[in-house]
Amino acid sequence: MGEPAEKKGYSFGTFKGVYTPSVLTIFGVIMYLRFGWELGNVGLYGTLLIVTMATAITFLTGLSISAMATNMKVGGGGAYYIISRSLGLEAGAAIGLPLFFARAIGVAFYIAGFTEALMALAGNPLASLGVEPALASKLISGAMLALLTALAYFSADLALKVQFVIFAAIAVSLVSFFMGAPSAEALAIPPDAVIPPRAGFWVVFAVFFPAVTGIEAGLGLSGDLKDPAKALPLGTLLAIATGYLVYMVMPIFISAKIPNTDLLLIDNNIMSTIARWAPLVALGVFAASISSALGSLLGAPRTLQALALDRVIPRFIGKGYGKDNADPRVATALSFIVALAAVWLGDLNLIAPILSMFFLLSYGLLNLSAGLEGLIESPSWRPKFKVASGVSLLGAAMCFAAMLMIDAGATILAILVTGLVFYLVKRRRLNAHWADMRYGILTLLVRFAIHRLNKLKPDERTWRPNILALSGSPKSRWHLVEMAHSLTRHSSALTLASVLPVEDWSAEKVHSMEASMRDYLEKREVDAMVKIFPSPDMLSGARALVRAYGYGPLTPNTILLGDTENRSNFAEFAELIHLVYRTERNLIMLRESDVENGVEADEIHVWWGGNKDNIGLMLTLAYQIQKSPVWKQSKLILKTIVDTEEEREAAKERLDQFIEEQRVPATADVLIKKLPSFYDIIRQSSSDAGLVFMGMRPPREGESNEDYARYYGNLMEATKEMPPLAFTLAADAIEFRQVMGISNSN
Repeated sequence: MGEPAEKKGYSFGTFKGVYTPSVLTIFGVIMYLRFGWELGNVGLYGTLLIVTMATAITFLTGLSISAMATNMKVGGGGAYYIISRSLGLEAGAAIGLPLFFARAIGVAFYIAGFTEALMALAGNPLASLGVEPALASKLISGAMLALLTALAYFSADLALKVQFVIFAAIAVSLVSFFMGAPSAEALAIPPDAVIPPRAGFWVVFAVFFPAVTGIEAGLGLSGDLKDPAKALPLGTLLAIATGYLVYMVMPIFISAKIPNTDLLLIDNNIMSTIARWAPLVALGVFAASISSALGSLLGAPRTLQALALDRVIPRFIGKGYGKDNADPRVATALSFIVALAAVWLGDLNLIAPILSMFFLLSYGLLNLSAGLEGLIESPSWRPKFKVASGVSLLGAAMCFAAMLMIDAGATILAILVTGLVFYLVKRRRLNAHWADMRYGILTLLVRFAIHRLNKLKPDERTWRPNILALSGSPKSRWHLVEMAHSLTRHSSALTLASVLPVEDWSAEKVHSMEASMRDYLEKREVDAMVKIFPSPDMLSGARALVRAYGYGPLTPNTILLGDTENRSNFAEFAELIHLVYRTERNLIMLRESDVENGVEADEIHVWWGGNKDNIGLMLTLAYQIQKSPVWKQSKLILKTIVDTEEEREAAKERLDQFIEEQRVPATADVLIKKLPSFYDIIRQSSSDAGLVFMGMRPPREGESNEDYARYYGNLMEATKEMPPLAFTLAADAIEFRQVMGISNSN
């Protein structure tokens, strides 16, 4: 895990840095201005269910945060920091940027609540100046935003000290509320009142959910805590418990005092209506709105600052000022601009669902991070606050399920936005200076897949070439790399192997060569694994790789190598071919052309000499190559040779029928043997081909290496002055006739 630099700046404790901003954000405008509306729409039991569901999501997220905070040194940026250090920089940025906007928009949400309460209590303060209520609302919100931004701009410490006063005001307002009882006049519904239609359960849930997202306020100050590992779990869970207790008692109390739910739909200030001293509730509304806005104004810039320090966005945005450069003033100014733009929306019911989506998404990823850490069970996962991985994964599932139930379209849009950010950051190839758990996640998935594959038998339906290419240095034998890449492109595995002389071997040199090869291949967009293998010589190293390379069921089924014309190597080369065949691996031996191809060498010729397994493998490989961009426009021609004109007609009819029935993208060409050698016919007919597939005969039972070496030498001699040749030998325990749909009768 990445660790932040030595602690500088503020060193807030649990109460001041986590509990207070969290609980004050929980006791926000929704509690004062929308709780009665919620009760009026879904009733008491529906309200209690919404509160329990929303708090359950927050509670499970709080547990996940607690586990992760006690397993790493949490730096600035809150949710962004934790996710980026767990799921990687790209995932952190993908949620960090939307979360910044959500928190900045949240400032407008809380200030809109302040303005709504003010105008409900005092009317339009700017009416005497001829300002319309709608415009007055925006002007008042803008002025309050500027005031709070100034406070957050210069000192987070001063802003948090102000919250203690706000905390007292909210506490007094709640006392007034629970001591109150509405008068008979207050319970009367005006004759001209218009009762709005009742909203659905998930609409109400979406409006309410931001009320329990206060833990983001404490999490956003993670970089300014004295001891995040202690403060975050304790402060977060205490704030959640406090909020749940109050939110469960309030609807029961309101239901007892206000039996007519229609009144709850039209009176947004129902707490003032019930309270013993209404002005104290009004004071609580103002205090809650200001505290929630202030909490977001402290958290949003720090998320942006963390993104800047990690170079996701320009670094000047993260520049700090004040005590130990702890105040991100540039980021605060940007947060002000975003919030000011959102102020002009001004509608709580419109803004709340937007916030819910991004908060639920960030909560889901926080839970997913903790759950995956528990599943991977890396030795580095040793949280002091232990949470079962299933609990965190349940929290993640609840978050994503709630998003879909609230608004499936908005959920897809939120995921697309985060996906786009992920893609853009990925393309920049930023180098994170910390380790994350992506390697562990992939290892877990691979382990699961290997154990499952081990119980299954490969079949013709899913067969694809898993290639070990004995290519040596890609620079010197690029034709082998190109061939292997064309065969495996995005659909199967490719390993490029190079043999390193034992006397030159060292772990450091191997790592250096592997890194150099990977970099070379990546620049040329070749997806391949790299294997550097120490051996006294190339052929003995190749034999060792054929015998031992792979893991469990993930072993190469096809060996790709270049030919050799050095007669002193023929015997050893024949031994290598023997070994490949005995270990039931297919062989592709690629021979470069020793003649210049024509300009339009875009045909792939497959020569069928009667071996049904070989033709199945050759057609499969040719079809794979045709899917690559280099060969996409090529023509595939299936060729064979017969002795007489009568045989030609019958053979042509059989091949045409075969091509049509098996949907092979090829044309048939049957030639009559007019030259003494089959190879002369092939040389003449395929002179303009870009690539030619020919079958090799397998070693016969009991055939010695010397005899097969003679066959190999004769083959090399007979195929001189030909286009690029791919000699193919099928040996895999797969019916290649069935891979391409070839029946035994063909």
